Amino acid sequence: MKKIYVLDTNVLLQDPMAIFSFQDNDVILPAIVLEEVDSKKRLMDEIGRNARYVAKLLDELRLKGQLHKGVTMENGGDIRVELNHRSFSRMQELFLDMTNDNRILAVALNLHHEEQQKENPRDVILVSKDALLRVKADAIGLPAEDFLSDRVVHEYSNLYKGYTTVKAPIETIQHFYGQGPFELKRFLPTVSLHPNEFVIMKDELGGSSSAMGRVSGDGRLLLPLLFGDEIVWGVKARNAQQKMAMELLLNKDIPLVTLTGKAGTGKTLLSLAAGLMMTEDDHEYKKLLVARPIVPLGKDIGYLPGEKEEKLKPWMQPIYDNLEYLFNTKQSGDLDKILAGLGSIQVEALTYIRGRSIPEQFIIIDEAQNLTKHEAKTILTRVGENSKIILMGDPQQIDHPYLDEVNNGLTYVVEIFKNEKMSGHIALQKGERSSLAQLAADLL
Repeated sequence: MKKIYVLDTNVLLQDPMAIFSFQDNDVILPAIVLEEVDSKKRLMDEIGRNARYVAKLLDELRLKGQLHKGVTMENGGDIRVELNHRSFSRMQELFLDMTNDNRILAVALNLHHEEQQKENPRDVILVSKDALLRVKADAIGLPAEDFLSDRVVHEYSNLYKGYTTVKAPIETIQHFYGQGPFELKRFLPTVSLHPNEFVIMKDELGGSSSAMGRVSGDGRLLLPLLFGDEIVWGVKARNAQQKMAMELLLNKDIPLVTLTGKAGTGKTLLSLAAGLMMTEDDHEYKKLLVARPIVPLGKDIGYLPGEKEEKLKPWMQPIYDNLEYLFNTKQSGDLDKILAGLGSIQVEALTYIRGRSIPEQFIIIDEAQNLTKHEAKTILTRVGENSKIILMGDPQQIDHPYLDEVNNGLTYVVEIFKNEKMSGHIALQKGERSSLAQLAADLL
């Protein structure tokens, strides 16, 4: 039997195509949802873009019939803008304020009660990204769900890590050490691996012998690491995952690298060190471009005093901290002089990357977990010929109001590109900033 899904505004602002995600069931949009979408359409960010796209989709559906009476979509379900069932009488005893959330809840509750009077009642389900609205719905006996269709993985623990550990005969490990690359089908026939995935082989009999290699781009060979033990601008990998990350960062044949991990695992430092080496020392790239999204925890950038550079400084300070370490600066102002002298290092906010074409550059995008899928796509499509781009962040530390650890742009890129030979990924596990930083990351 068909179900009735009542959508909250945040579902549409997160994914404008959400109305087509409920198969042949009925989709209800309370009238207040249209008003909330309308209030967002003038914003010049991702939310505003989605609001305008929702308006366009509904206008196209309107040509098929009257939306307040219901229009059948291509998937067989009906979509209806609900003008009735908005009485607040059942809600007044529970929630006194007629907020927009409570008005959406009232529509769903009234539809639910109407269905219960029928001989074959249909389920009425509220769909919202707002956890508290789902809690309210549950409190009054109304089924509520999160919108999950935008997730590339259902659980963060299932996210691709970029490496796997396998048990192997000691002969296989010794062969790899002695003769180098070998065919995966011959030596590890039962293991399913992705291009550029790393393999840690351990003695199947429990001995201490082990080896680490990288799957070739075509998935046929297991290759020994070439760059994992290099000292790059005074930085040396301290654990297995950092060695894997360094292998990807210094490999010019892998133009897209994604790094995830908690604070202190070395994502930014390793990426900057690799970028400086390939730009300043090896001259593989003309510029090192470092950018991060501005997701304000307080006032937005426009409220800060000063010119653009002065406004950006607080947002970019984590980048400057790592650069000060790499350049071993001693006094305040030394880094500014170095950067001005080099001219090949550019630190920007992602706001200023839109519309650009960026060829022959080593590009680092920090805090990429705060990007939406559309923003991640926009950035990757800016990458020009002979450029390399690094997306990194901690998907469990998100400041964006409509994103979580499994539907953000970084997680999306990791999962979508894991089968591509142009891409490599590593989930860094161990914190190397300090024992206190690691303990705080684990406990807090």
